[in-house]
Amino acid sequence: MAGKNIVVQGAQWGDEGKGKIVDLLTEEASLIVRFQGGNNAGHTLVVGGKKTVLHLIPSGILHPGKKCLIGNGVVLDPEVFIREIDTLAASGIDVSPGRLVVSKKTHIIMPYHKLLDAARESAMAEGKIGTTGRGIGPCYEDKMARIGIRAGDLADPGLLRRKIENALTEKNALFVHLYGLAPLDGQKIFQDMAACVARVVPYLGDVAADIQAANEKGQSVLFEGAQGTHLDIDHGTYPFVTSSNTVAGNAAAGTGCAPSKLDRIVAVIKAYATRVGSGPFPTELGCATGEKLQLNGAEFGATTGRKRRCGWLDMVALREAARLNGPTDIALTKLDVLTGLPEIKLCTGYLYQGQTLDYPPQEENGMAGVTPVYESMPGWSEDISQVTTWQALPQAAKEYIRRIEADLKVKVSLVSVGADRKQTIFVN
Repeated sequence: MAGKNIVVQGAQWGDEGKGKIVDLLTEEASLIVRFQGGNNAGHTLVVGGKKTVLHLIPSGILHPGKKCLIGNGVVLDPEVFIREIDTLAASGIDVSPGRLVVSKKTHIIMPYHKLLDAARESAMAEGKIGTTGRGIGPCYEDKMARIGIRAGDLADPGLLRRKIENALTEKNALFVHLYGLAPLDGQKIFQDMAACVARVVPYLGDVAADIQAANEKGQSVLFEGAQGTHLDIDHGTYPFVTSSNTVAGNAAAGTGCAPSKLDRIVAVIKAYATRVGSGPFPTELGCATGEKLQLNGAEFGATTGRKRRCGWLDMVALREAARLNGPTDIALTKLDVLTGLPEIKLCTGYLYQGQTLDYPPQEENGMAGVTPVYESMPGWSEDISQVTTWQALPQAAKEYIRRIEADLKVKVSLVSVGADRKQTIFVN
């Protein structure tokens, strides 16, 4: 009997706790594949009290015997990739070629991408996007402009050198004439890449073929996304978005898997809302409650260390995520962070230009002009961080979960009440 293929996708603005959910669901899969984004996202895993932060390598790498893949939809910084390999290897984790595979179609983040990213952001007096400055956007731009360097190109020195020189024709014009920077030397970049090339090339492979082979054997594949729905380049709060499609449908395009092979879509939802960087955030709490959520939830970016903005759960934004991703079930995370709040609010609608909306406005930056409509629910005071069964949850916590299910018409299958693997309740 064929195994089920599972997509794990963030339903908010990222930082929902996808890493832990992928880590838990890896038990059901033979292959774990990352399908979009780059090292502008971080997945934090806590196993037996030990914390591991991954930016590129799929979270399933911590499970012995599982094969991990990096798909064509990802943009890969070779220096970060090598650093993660070395860190994991030093902890005794097998990261050998074959167990870890990078698609030959994956695009490579080059030094000029990072320089361009930083130059653009620093030049913007107003309207900063809040980019991490890691070259993600410029790399995706080169991909769309058809001048990008793909992982497979690293194995062909002549092709790699030509592509670097070609890319610098445009990049150096920008550096010199627009940003007042010195031009980059293509030959030096090519030479500096040599050490990275030697380390990355052994990991190259055909990710689409690996997925097909696993499915033909009846094995399951777990597709791991980064960021969240409202950072999607098409469907997010544009222009305050990431540079790739974060929705579940991109699991197919970003790996070379047919859409018909995606069987289960797990929407990861934090029990409240957070956002890193700039952009509209209707339920943001600039008060003591927001500070309490930030402190209790340890809301700092895994990649940048930036403090996350915190707010009440936004059901309007989640309805949009549900219709874009079509989740089969929900993994609800960080429920424990709400403990101790006498009252919990949910945003159930937006007031916008004299109307009450059930879904976000579709105009650019429309979310910045909405006023949230709230519904209040009773909180709970009991410590739930060690609860392992649905029955043991406080009644108010159960009602909060059921309220979310009723609104989204999707069942919650898993509740996380702490960072560790063991701090998990399997519901349905």
